[in-house]
Amino acid sequence: MVSRVEHPAAGYRKIFETVEELNEPIPAKITGRIPSWLGGSLLRMGPGLFQIGDEPFHHLFDGQALIHKFDLKDGQVTYYRKFIKTDTYVRAMTENRVVITEFGTAAYPDPCKNIFSRFFTYFKGMEVTDNCLVNLYPIGEDFYAVTETNYITKVDPDSLETLEKVDLCKYLSVNGLTAHPHVDEDGTVYNIGNCFGKNLSLAYNIIKIPPAQEDKSNPLEKSEVVVQLPSSERLKPSYIHSFGMTKNYFVFVEPPVKINLLKFLSAWSFRGATYMDCFEPNETMGTWFHLATKDPANYLSNHKFRTSAFNVFHHINTYEEEEGFIVVDVCTWKGHDFVYNYLYLANLREDWEEVKKAAMRAPQPEVRRYVLPLDIHREEQGKNLVSLPYTTATAVLRTDGTIWLEPEVLFSGPRQAFEFPQINYSLCSGRKYSFTYGLGLNHFIPDRIVKLNVQTKETLVWQEEECYPSEPLFVSRPGATEEDDGVLLSIVVKPGAERPGFLLVLDAKKLTVLARAAVDTIIPVTLHGLYKP
Repeated sequence: MVSRVEHPAAGYRKIFETVEELNEPIPAKITGRIPSWLGGSLLRMGPGLFQIGDEPFHHLFDGQALIHKFDLKDGQVTYYRKFIKTDTYVRAMTENRVVITEFGTAAYPDPCKNIFSRFFTYFKGMEVTDNCLVNLYPIGEDFYAVTETNYITKVDPDSLETLEKVDLCKYLSVNGLTAHPHVDEDGTVYNIGNCFGKNLSLAYNIIKIPPAQEDKSNPLEKSEVVVQLPSSERLKPSYIHSFGMTKNYFVFVEPPVKINLLKFLSAWSFRGATYMDCFEPNETMGTWFHLATKDPANYLSNHKFRTSAFNVFHHINTYEEEEGFIVVDVCTWKGHDFVYNYLYLANLREDWEEVKKAAMRAPQPEVRRYVLPLDIHREEQGKNLVSLPYTTATAVLRTDGTIWLEPEVLFSGPRQAFEFPQINYSLCSGRKYSFTYGLGLNHFIPDRIVKLNVQTKETLVWQEEECYPSEPLFVSRPGATEEDDGVLLSIVVKPGAERPGFLLVLDAKKLTVLARAAVDTIIPVTLHGLYKP
């Protein structure tokens, strides 16, 4: 899977440039053959506006939210995109400047105001962004574009119109939720976010949102916190991006990237700090695994799993073994240095040689498997508690009662990441599986799509010169019985081509190209999304 491709022309810069929304869907030119059973919409979220007036956004996660749609119907394909009309976007466009602080870009008072007005604007403190550029997922019969704050935005998946801003704090005790929920077969949504726990300490709440209601009421009104997990530090919660879930358990990996709450609250009010300014590493804690039962929900405080420090953003899959183990597959980055420090746009737009130099300073990525034993034998201190024959992952009970985990590495390549992982979710989520599909990052630049066999560690790769793909979404063939019987959908950009943006359709078994649907417009980087049949 290791990429030997170089990018001296730096064509990747084009995916970090501002585009305009479209007035109407535009037709795509199809080459190859799209499977007759594949009909629906690929919906994707990402940044599309990287500068407002004379003020640039600085971080990859700052650009204003743009929703994309490739429609596949009756053998034809169209492409459409619109900016989400969040409060952040509308105010910024009205005032022609950055008005609300984003992940790595600070908003400053209106320079046209007098000094007293500017002082009181600072004193008032922060306004939380609703810039929902990260992902899109269903709640009941509705679809919401999301980021990681307490605001989510209801959108129309057909017209792409913005419908409603929703404040999760009205329904749940959370300061925000991740953009990566788990969804049960019946439509029940589970997610995790940080919150204020007992004695003003910070904790993590796992929440549950029921499926669509027969009486057509809003499922959010019946949402609830199902279990609370403690933070390793009272006033410094860890940054959360995703979590694991099996049929009977929740798994939360607490990394050593911390949010300094006091810095967050004080610095923001007086000097225009950003979210990025408030992250700091804990160089001594390592990484903690928390375990909770699902029904009834209960935190298993005696299962104290510890391992060496790593960043984690995306869980691949988590499943139970009958022998009494939970297997956790994750995309990791070694150490406590925050990976987001290397995702400033100035870095990503550098010449290729400079991009490579910056990546050499960043944490090393690895796909890892950890195994959590459920049955802890106190008399077996110092011995490996993992007895699964197919993994080299270990778990050793120590004298202090903690269980030290060592992983099995499923993939590792120098500065080559397997990220944005996807599986056959409906068939394999929370179950033993064989395949995951991911976006290959070459020194942080996306330049390939990868299929990884987690049992054999074999890989298949799709890659073409000067092509920059996005997260591949798996769509199962109707009636399929095999895990990888289906297609992968990815939005790809090829700068300089007559039609530089295209929807790529790959055979999920062999990663061979089935079809492309190309449009005559550049498509900026997209982060996550879904396929709507």
